[in-house]
Amino acid sequence: MATPKIPSPARQLHYRTSETQHLRTMQTNDGNASEWTEKRTVAKQQTKQGLTCHLLTASFIGAFGSSFLYGYNLSVINAPTAYIKRFCNESWMKHYGTAIEPKSLTLLWSFIVSITAIGGLFGAFVVTLLLNCLGRKGTLLLNNGFAIVAALFMSLSETADAFEMLIVGRFIIGVSGGISLSALPMYLVEISQKHIRGALGQITAVFICVGVFTGQTMGLPEILGKESTWPLLFGLNAVPALVQLAVLPFLPESPRYLLFEKNDVSKARKAFQVFHGKEDVTEEIEEVLGERRAQSEVHIASVLELLQNRSVRWQLITTVVTMSCYQLCGLNAIWYYTSSIFTKAGLRKDQIPYITLSTGAVEVLSSILSSLTIERLGRKPLLIGGFCLMAFFYGLLTMSLNLQENVNGMSYLSVIAILGVIASFCMGPGGIPFVLTSEMFDQSCRSSAFMIGGTLMWLSNFLVGLLFPFIQSGLGAYCFLLFAAICLLGSLYLYIVLPETKNKTFAQIYQEFAKINKVLKNDTKHEMEPSLPMTITVKDNASRDPETTA
Repeated sequence: MATPKIPSPARQLHYRTSETQHLRTMQTNDGNASEWTEKRTVAKQQTKQGLTCHLLTASFIGAFGSSFLYGYNLSVINAPTAYIKRFCNESWMKHYGTAIEPKSLTLLWSFIVSITAIGGLFGAFVVTLLLNCLGRKGTLLLNNGFAIVAALFMSLSETADAFEMLIVGRFIIGVSGGISLSALPMYLVEISQKHIRGALGQITAVFICVGVFTGQTMGLPEILGKESTWPLLFGLNAVPALVQLAVLPFLPESPRYLLFEKNDVSKARKAFQVFHGKEDVTEEIEEVLGERRAQSEVHIASVLELLQNRSVRWQLITTVVTMSCYQLCGLNAIWYYTSSIFTKAGLRKDQIPYITLSTGAVEVLSSILSSLTIERLGRKPLLIGGFCLMAFFYGLLTMSLNLQENVNGMSYLSVIAILGVIASFCMGPGGIPFVLTSEMFDQSCRSSAFMIGGTLMWLSNFLVGLLFPFIQSGLGAYCFLLFAAICLLGSLYLYIVLPETKNKTFAQIYQEFAKINKVLKNDTKHEMEPSLPMTITVKDNASRDPETTA
């Protein structure tokens, strides 16, 4: 078979053989040839490389013991609301001799709901230290201990007749969530290839949704949503943690962490081979080494240094906006207070648990659909489209709640609007902020960026969980217009500032932001593009450069 001739000027550098095809490595100054060869290489790599068994195992087990628990604890608190309030009142009477006032009980309940966010805030503060000292996998393993301890505190609170144990347990499970929602996305992004990075990163969001749905299912009256069994709902937090403790030790650490921060080329090579399912990982090793050479004089940035670094200014602002909108868009208010929202919408009390279950099912389906389309549609369209649709459905929900007393059937329109809000969130805003934070920062800044984003996310979570009952009491149905405004403002910012990061290396993404930050190539030590050889695939004569001859 004839071999295409590369247009002049060009010279051969080296020749190597892979398992299924011959590769020629050329260096050329011809623009058309360069563009052609790069396109051929990317297309072939995307066809050949994909999800491996070890990559899927790491993703599913990592998410099951991490983001699943976050989602589970969002919804599990909703079903036994009446029983927990009664338990708190009885426990208060035994401790203090008097019944708690209704307003004080509402405040105590809001505190129990939102204390997880304070724990998450603490977890976000300590996660940078843990990630740098223990690595990504080590941090996830340590984090399982928090989940197990929290499960014990919450499940034994009724036996000990101490509502304080429930508060402590909710705080500790929040710490677990704050750590896992930073460590897990970093781990998944760093072990995956760039053309599946977004889809794999969305597993975090998918398992949050699965966790929410599981919490709703287990909270049904026919299962554990009864007064005698509600402590078991919280005791189940230990199961995913134990599963992750049993499986994750047998999987490699993040190869980028091993190579970049531990300088262990041998372990990094083995990790790349295991996760990517191939023996020749020279290109992956060279990419990370090139990034490390470019940052040879740059140490792991602290939070203060990151805040002062103008070369990542707009990446940091984008992280602040996306992570804040992730919580302030109001979806967690719907999860925390689903029962009260549906009650105000005029639904019968016996219908609410099953309608609530449908919201979880919609969330799971939407998040799976998002993970299947993110690499085709891109991050930016899904993120902006999701926020805009949420604003629309919030407006529809406001209208239906205001008209339900005068127009028949408005309660069903309220349900449709809530399902629309949930589906819109899970199609984009539900998982993409974590993927973006991993993609927008290089290795030296990533852990500190997650600390800043996580801090704002959990602080926003706390404010929404604590204040929503009072906002709803003061504004009535119009409280959802506040969330709609936040969604629209976030969409406007992302439309103006955010570049598309789909199928780009970390270096290419950095250069996109360098234009916005007005940072010249020679002005920063964060220039990361490694000097890799150009690869041309020689397979058959079906596709050739227009300038070549047989």
